[in-house]
Amino acid sequence: MKRRRRHGWLPVILNALGQPETSTAVGELVDAFELPPVEIWEKTAGAPVRQVRRLLFDSGGEIVLHNDAVAAVLLHLLPTGNATRGVHLAHWIAGSRNDASLDDLAKALRSPARTAPEAMPYFSVDGGYLQPTFKPGHPWRKKGGLLRVTITPTNPGRTALPKDDDCPTCRRLLVRNDDFRGGVDVDATIRELTSNQAVGLLTEDATRVRLADLRPLYDSGLMERVESQLTCKSCKRIICFTLARDSAPTFDYYTWSAAVMRPRDPIPPVEQWGDAARIVQAEDELHYVDHARSGWFLLSRRADLYLDARYSYSGIIDDSVLIRLDESECEAYRTGGRDYLSDLAMRMHNSSPFQEKSPYYARDLYRGPDGTRYRREVSAAVADHTWMAERRRNAADRQR
Repeated sequence: MKRRRRHGWLPVILNALGQPETSTAVGELVDAFELPPVEIWEKTAGAPVRQVRRLLFDSGGEIVLHNDAVAAVLLHLLPTGNATRGVHLAHWIAGSRNDASLDDLAKALRSPARTAPEAMPYFSVDGGYLQPTFKPGHPWRKKGGLLRVTITPTNPGRTALPKDDDCPTCRRLLVRNDDFRGGVDVDATIRELTSNQAVGLLTEDATRVRLADLRPLYDSGLMERVESQLTCKSCKRIICFTLARDSAPTFDYYTWSAAVMRPRDPIPPVEQWGDAARIVQAEDELHYVDHARSGWFLLSRRADLYLDARYSYSGIIDDSVLIRLDESECEAYRTGGRDYLSDLAMRMHNSSPFQEKSPYYARDLYRGPDGTRYRREVSAAVADHTWMAERRRNAADRQR
């Protein structure tokens, strides 16, 4: 390093964020990392296509550019790739050490750590965000587990980190072909996603359009946009594959916070777009009937009725129990309507259904061998009637 700054080199990184590689700010950062890079890695990602370029330096620094703008700077504390060294963190963050805990970083940065549902803790710093990564299983507040520090211009709780561009599981799922609109071979990409889902590398979001339904719904012309969302088992990013009526297909990666807020158009009745086999399949699925906000959902499958009732306990447990209504409960519902269901849901809550002594514990279909399937089916059936669906609609209304 040619010279040391009294208060650390972090401002040099922050000044380079969002700047092109040829800018003075990036030139100063490259100089601080010590020329030349020992590894240069380039690829394309997503649709619309994004050019990704990564420069790794022997000092342990790394610059990630998206479309010639700095999207992230990584400080590797241990040798990685062709680099033989790791950074000395105190050179970049004054008052820190390579064995820093989360609390040590907070003290050095004079900023409290923030959290997001699916992200590691992060810090908001002048003009950017700083996210430490610790060894898997290492307590954040214990010294010695820090692996790297990632600095980005975007909130890591809302934007997928550029470090995951090279995820071995999901980096090659998009099938490009210049003969197709937007350079995306839709059918080949669907097949690639489906095969990876089948072997457990991807998990499909039941509240969105199923991969198997993506093409039929798009071809029907009944929806302005159809989107499937799948979570990568390795990097935890969510792939959003979207087909829109008046624009080219899009394929990109999101955090849970960003993906869950993406628009979700109501799916038309399957009879309007599905083939005979799909219509028969739909008859065996759970269907939304009614709900009381934050209380219960009533669902049906052929002649059977199911009640999903929310319960909580002492601020520690917040879950729901799913039962199939028996004959007496169905009769009581026919005579008492929604009031009866609200009363039944309250009795289920008061019985502590998470305990074996509750009469609803053994009836809870979520606890049975098909519990995962039931949760997925219920989520799909009520997707348009949840609190999150209401938030998406409100957000869409504000944007109009």
